Amino acid sequence: MLKPVLTLMSAIALCVMPWLTYAAGPSAKDINVKVEKDGNTYMVSADFTVAASVDETWDVLTDFDNMAKILSNVDASSIANREGNKFEVIQKSHVSAGLIKVSSDSVRQVELTPKTEIRSHLLKGDLKSSVFSTKLIPEGDVTKVTVNGKFVAGGLSAGAITVETVEASTRRQYQELREETLRRKAHLPTPPCVLAKNCPQ
Repeated sequence: MLKPVLTLMSAIALCVMPWLTYAAGPSAKDINVKVEKDGNTYMVSADFTVAASVDETWDVLTDFDNMAKILSNVDASSIANREGNKFEVIQKSHVSAGLIKVSSDSVRQVELTPKTEIRSHLLKGDLKSSVFSTKLIPEGDVTKVTVNGKFVAGGLSAGAITVETVEASTRRQYQELREETLRRKAHLPTPPCVLAKNCPQ
């Protein structure tokens, strides 16, 4: 039942969505996440601000070739079949439950409207479908990021995914992306535990 949840996390991460590799800290509380369920369809919306410019924020959200250095549950990530601002992202992610580690692969198509919107949809994975849009809005000294989309669970994922899991996982993913944005702005290195995939829970 872990693999379907993991695929969901990969989908959210690429909209720039396993179990959490470490718990969200207090600084993630201002990341607003709303999840609604209708049958096996989940509607997800989220928003947060980051104390960085649109350019700085965009560079992290679209750095798919280096996403394994940003997100603690992503082991490999690369861009393929690029045609201008449209391309595919191939990712390998994992989830750890005690001594057990489960891996999952996914392929998504991503289309960029430079510096304003990232659109993506699932091409291959354990979900039936997944479509998301991420927008960046400048607000003075900060950038507001809004996320809207939906996915349809199927098979084992229908019983493995819950509203609470989606909310918590979404918040953790965007907190990690925000932390990376601020680290790059301050010229600080990525925490070793993210690279080693062993951050404490």
